[in-house]
Amino acid sequence: MNIETLNPKLNQRGRAEIDFMISMFGGSADIRQKADADVNVAAGDIEALPDDLDARSDIINPGLADSKAHRVRSLVGEFHAQNHADVCGRAFDEIFPDLEADLTALHNGPAALYLNPDFKEPDYWSGVDFHRTEGGWDGHPFAGYIHAEIIHRKIVSAGFPGGIFAQRKDVASRAPKSHYNKILDMGCSTAHFTQALQEVYPDAHITGVDLSARTLEHAFRVANAHGWNWDLYQRAAEETGFEDKSFGLVASYILLHEVPEVTIEAIFAEAFRVLKPGGDMIMSDVTRYADLDKLAAWKADQGALYGGEPHWRESASADLGAIAKKVGFVDVNAAGDAPRSYPYVVQGRKP
Repeated sequence: MNIETLNPKLNQRGRAEIDFMISMFGGSADIRQKADADVNVAAGDIEALPDDLDARSDIINPGLADSKAHRVRSLVGEFHAQNHADVCGRAFDEIFPDLEADLTALHNGPAALYLNPDFKEPDYWSGVDFHRTEGGWDGHPFAGYIHAEIIHRKIVSAGFPGGIFAQRKDVASRAPKSHYNKILDMGCSTAHFTQALQEVYPDAHITGVDLSARTLEHAFRVANAHGWNWDLYQRAAEETGFEDKSFGLVASYILLHEVPEVTIEAIFAEAFRVLKPGGDMIMSDVTRYADLDKLAAWKADQGALYGGEPHWRESASADLGAIAKKVGFVDVNAAGDAPRSYPYVVQGRKP
């Protein structure tokens, strides 16, 4: 096992570019505060804002036409959105010759990877450059490694309150039982949450599904690096193909905002189908717009538009608790963590 392969030492140029991307936000804190103040003025009476988000934009945006702070914040956000993946990709390409042998070695181990050469991408996913990353999650041969070990560990985690990895482990620990024999991680991506599940339930056998071959390849490396015997499949969460009543726990972390509401319902129904009677579901995602005032919801929606999140508005507007009950779950609890109602966690049990 070579765990250090998952903690890359970047060359000077790569480190410098990434440090610049991080410092852009730290150095623009005062401007962001001024821009927020200008937005508050432009919005006026929050309760009087229209229910429709686009109509809110029609009221707020004209009032920001003379806000220099808002223009600067928008430029910083746009620059980051357009360039963060390229910066991290270049940083990886610089060190790839030193990593190649170790990455290849991580193809050997107890985990199993099942990619489908005939896999048909769902329409909601096909051709979408999620997070403004050119080519989406599969746009680079090592896109999974770049997103997991450079973008998330070097950039996202630097500005994330409370720690993104600690939060994943906290969510994993909220499932009601202390032990599960078989766990399914829906939308396992590069395995940050899958790893949290394994650490919380060390005796469980974990299966993961995801649409992206590149992220699954990295999850495969993570499992082998730690000696975990995960089974990883290129399958849609809403159509896993597993037998009925196969798992004791079905979970996901920050998957649901990547899909439209009809797919969320299909995912919940699939979770219900593959759970054993008495099995548990725990799904976490972004703050519900219903838990925000009209201005805060508008700000979140604008951030999603900048960030390359085509399904965020629809999914964040969905009542996840109601959907869980609709497909058959009981003892449903759906709530967000204070103070930002994030992450929003929905739990349910199959009778």
